Amino acid sequence: MVSCTDRLLAALFLSAWFGLLPAGPVAQPAEVIFLDWCPENRECLEWTATVGAEQYRLYRGVSSGLPALLDISIDSCLRSTHESAWSGRAVFEAPLPGGIFWYLVTAESTMGEGSPGDASSGARLLDSAGDCPFECNPDYAPNPNVGLVEEPGSGGCPDGMLAVDTFCIDKYEAALVQVDTGQPWSPFFKPDGVRVRAVSQPGAIPQAYIDQTEAAAACAEAGKRLCSDAEWLRACRGPTGTTYPYGDTLIADACNDTRATHPLVEYFGTTEPWIWTEIDHPCLNQLPAGLEPTGTHSTCETFEGIFDMVGNLLEWTATPTGTLRGGYYVESVMNGSGCLYVTTAHNVLHSDFGTGFRCCSDP
Repeated sequence: MVSCTDRLLAALFLSAWFGLLPAGPVAQPAEVIFLDWCPENRECLEWTATVGAEQYRLYRGVSSGLPALLDISIDSCLRSTHESAWSGRAVFEAPLPGGIFWYLVTAESTMGEGSPGDASSGARLLDSAGDCPFECNPDYAPNPNVGLVEEPGSGGCPDGMLAVDTFCIDKYEAALVQVDTGQPWSPFFKPDGVRVRAVSQPGAIPQAYIDQTEAAAACAEAGKRLCSDAEWLRACRGPTGTTYPYGDTLIADACNDTRATHPLVEYFGTTEPWIWTEIDHPCLNQLPAGLEPTGTHSTCETFEGIFDMVGNLLEWTATPTGTLRGGYYVESVMNGSGCLYVTTAHNVLHSDFGTGFRCCSDP
């Protein structure tokens, strides 16, 4: 049952959502929690309000369109205690599927008594570069792809695909949807033992942490298949056989294919050899300036209109011994340039934060 206090906070929240409350960090009574937008519409404030014996915090979520009890979602732009330290319930129903919304939860510490703050004690949490501080809970599976859909196919190809010569290929690197529920699978976790199908969607975080056998199965669930080496190369190099998707001359930053610091070194803060045992850590691809949504780099487009064939994620092909092509967001020169980048160092059961895929099919 929603209390009168909850209804008051809900009303105040909705007023803030529609811009009826001040947007800046001004002092407020303890009963009020309001929004303050940071760069790129990211919430970079931590506000805690105490009303009676209950403590409230503001969290960010992506709507499934279903009014339901929600686990506390830890957004990378909120400095907050990890999920294990808090339990909560949603005060409001969610908006339309895929909508970004903010919601209040009643939170109760499982770590012992604390010292609750109030709404006038918030602090702006920006780092020296003006960005939101990075925070990742490895036990929480964020799902950024909720509400995304495939574009209509072209050239007689299925949705999300386009025609190249005699075959169809995904326009974007693949994301995953659970077959049983129809809900997106979190792209930061390996789909181990889960029945999933591949989708090709603009603006999706593509699926990493996947081995070749899982990628092939996901394509098959979508009525597609992994691309052969010849198909993949033809699609990437275009009709004239260029070295890069966009031509023969390297254009810096045209694709998401280089990073100053390896994500393992950045996340763990060391170069000790043991970090290489953590190549499947779900937080690696959630670091800033790393894996990007499909189609982000409009300059990383082939002649026929396919995106991200170089950089972002390595892509499995159908080679039985295991082949990954195209480089990834960390680097794209160690094993060849552009479309010619290829590694056969891993067998088909290997997966890590850099392994992804896209599908092909017959028209």
